[in-house]
Amino acid sequence: MEGSIAAAFAAARQEGPEPEAPPAALTRAWRAGRSGANRIGGRRCLRGPLLLLGSLALFAVLDANSKLLSGGYHVSQVLAFRYAVLLALLVLAGLLGLVRADGPTGLTSRRPRAQLFRAALMVGSGAGFFLSLRSLPMAEGYLVYFTAPFMVLGLFRLILKEPVPGRAWIWCGVGFLGVLVALSPGISAGAPWAAYGWGLFGSLCHAMIMVMNRSLRHEPGMARLTLWSAGPALPLLLPWAAVEWRTPSLSDALALSANGVLAGGAMVGLAAAFRHASAGRLAPLEFTALLFAVAADVLVWGVWPPAVVWLGAAIVAFAGVMAQRR
Repeated sequence: MEGSIAAAFAAARQEGPEPEAPPAALTRAWRAGRSGANRIGGRRCLRGPLLLLGSLALFAVLDANSKLLSGGYHVSQVLAFRYAVLLALLVLAGLLGLVRADGPTGLTSRRPRAQLFRAALMVGSGAGFFLSLRSLPMAEGYLVYFTAPFMVLGLFRLILKEPVPGRAWIWCGVGFLGVLVALSPGISAGAPWAAYGWGLFGSLCHAMIMVMNRSLRHEPGMARLTLWSAGPALPLLLPWAAVEWRTPSLSDALALSANGVLAGGAMVGLAAAFRHASAGRLAPLEFTALLFAVAADVLVWGVWPPAVVWLGAAIVAFAGVMAQRR
């Protein structure tokens, strides 16, 4: 921007002695600088939504992998393996200098109870979705999950007193209409209600995680986030996993390990998204996860959703896009 101002002054000197030239040139330079700042600001405004979309894609791969494992392994073993890998990756990253915790104080928390509560919610969310997707196609399970954006908006307003634009409520309502359209055939044919119940439980836990992420946004750091999420969860799961343990094959061990990597990336991206954008801006975008779920059903299981599911997905995607318009 300094170069633009210098060029403007040079142009003004060449135009002659009229007093109007320098102010006009400065105005043009100021407008050019403001345009550049707006472009930079626009990129920053997109940071939160893009982080959320990346996290949703990782969650879809994680859920597809977990669904493949659900036929042979208990939920406690899958989750325990996931958190053990997360902690191992944290230690490895620390040894390699990839993360900095600024000493022991960089891992502590001023709100340990809130951190422990978030860890418990993560276990509940993971277990709920695992048990739900074991019996449902991914697209159908995700449609149950799409009750979460409503919960997020309501909880942010109720607990954190954060204002939510009326437009966000409207487009969330449109997105939920798309969910109902897509779910209608399964409901009318007699749905597996236990699977839906587990999905709703996982959705509630997920919505509460969003609240805790926002509440704990002033305690940043990948090391702290991973330690306080996986550290309390692993001791909670290990006794249960020991009872249900089944020794995995090499390929299954790799798949179980991949779950830890995917969960870590999704978890960190999700927390970062809510540090850069408000709930009203991000919550409607969660409906786009349905597109990732449909892609997984088609690519992994060869299950093509019926036309009514595509119609519901189109409504959901449209609502998510429109919610981002300013």
